[in-house]
Amino acid sequence: MSDEYFYGVTLSSSHQSETWDPEAKGDYPRSNKLLIRQALLGPEAKADELNVVQVETMCLQESIKIPVAILKVGEQRQVRLHIEFPDAPVTFTLIQGSGPVHLIGQHLLGALVEEFEDMEEMEEEMLDEEEGDDSQFKEDENKRKPTAGKRKTNEDEDDEEGEPKGKKSKMSNNAKGKAPSPKKNAKK
Repeated sequence: MSDEYFYGVTLSSSHQSETWDPEAKGDYPRSNKLLIRQALLGPEAKADELNVVQVETMCLQESIKIPVAILKVGEQRQVRLHIEFPDAPVTFTLIQGSGPVHLIGQHLLGALVEEFEDMEEMEEEMLDEEEGDDSQFKEDENKRKPTAGKRKTNEDEDDEEGEPKGKKSKMSNNAKGKAPSPKKNAKK
């Protein structure tokens, strides 16, 4: 089960960088995810000044730095973002301009770390039980195999309705499923 909290940070000339790293603080022994939804320029931003927000985070094997918002008074005061950061730390930096730039989003807290460990143990136990059940089915299938002996012919075998298969197939020779005409039966 996850909990959702508001996240917000303001970057300006006096506070140019902010790092989101709840795991370093040890306050949250749960899985964490940060969602950034919007970046907007404060009302006191200077005219004709570009404000560039950069994010630094880990990608697959290395750190990456990339701009995520470029804002300017009179052109674009806000931008909608939909950026997810599943791994901490994430550093936001105002690399150009004096701001203020407000970043708004959500901090998601997942299940407790101990709950994940318990779930992994339960999944392993279930897999072990399923493997045990599969071997039991194989034993049952071996018991059900027919023994060597006389095999029934089509005429001797009964279908689901209790009629011999051979006779039924002779009766349904008509391709349209209609009964044979009475003239043919009368000649026999």
